[in-house]
Amino acid sequence: MEFAGKTVWITGASSGIGEGLALAFARAGARLVLSGRRTDALQDVAGRCQASTLVLPFETTDLAVLPQVVAEAEAKTGGIDILVNNAGISQRSLALDTDFEVYRRIMEVDFFAPLRLTQLLLPAMVRRGHGAIVNNASVAGKVGSPLRTAYCAAKHAMVGWSDALRAETAQYGITVHVVTPGFVATSIAANALKGDGSVNGPNDDPVNAGISIDEAAGQIMDALASDTPEIPVGRPGAPEMQLLDLMRSDPPQLFRMMASLAPKVARG
Repeated sequence: MEFAGKTVWITGASSGIGEGLALAFARAGARLVLSGRRTDALQDVAGRCQASTLVLPFETTDLAVLPQVVAEAEAKTGGIDILVNNAGISQRSLALDTDFEVYRRIMEVDFFAPLRLTQLLLPAMVRRGHGAIVNNASVAGKVGSPLRTAYCAAKHAMVGWSDALRAETAQYGITVHVVTPGFVATSIAANALKGDGSVNGPNDDPVNAGISIDEAAGQIMDALASDTPEIPVGRPGAPEMQLLDLMRSDPPQLFRMMASLAPKVARG
C-alpha cells in the first residue's frame, strides 16, 4: 500500500494510537482528515502533522449526523482513500457488576459507530475501484479477558466483521485490515468504563507500561505497507502478545489462564 498523496481519515485522532498514526501518515506524505470529540486536541495534533489536514470533529455514536459528516469529508477532500476506525473505549468491571447500559455504550462506540461510518464510505470506494479500511480492534478481540466482557464482545465483533467484509470487498479493490494491539501506553485504561458507567480514572493498569504510540504507529504502518490483513501490535514476546499464539495452539490452557486472572469475589 502506498501512502503518499492518499487521503486518510482517522477517528479518535486526538490522542493515543490515533495521534501516533496521524503523525506517521503525515510523515509518509498523506493528506489527513482528523476526527474526534475534542476540537482543541485535534487542532493540536493537526498543527504537529505538517500536512494538508482537515479537522472534522463529531461524536461517533451520533449516527444521525454521520451521512452529512461523510458528505462534508468527501466534498472537501475529493474522496477518502484510507479509513482508520480507531475511536473506542474500554472497560474495567466484572460482568456481574456491569449495568446493561455499559454494554450498550461500548458496543455503540467500539462496533456500531465504525461499522456505520464504513458503510457510508464504502460505495464511493467501490466506484473508484480502490480503498482501504483499517479497523483498530485489540488482543481482546481474539482472547476473552476478565474485567472486559463488553470490550471483548465489541472487539470480537469488529474482528469477525472485518474478516467477512474483507472477503466481500476484495473483488472491488478494497483491502480490510484489522489491528490487534496488546499493551500500548495510552489513556485507554484511565478512560475505561466501570460497571456503573463511571470513568475508571488514573491507575496502575499494566497497559500503561506498553509500547509508545509512535512504536505502535510504526508497526501498523509497516504492516499496511505490505498489505498485511491482520496486524498484531505490541512488544515482541510480551505476555499479552503470546496469548494470540496460545489461542491457536492450546485454547483450553488459555481459558484456564484467563480464569486464574479473574478477580475472586465471594458472593452470597
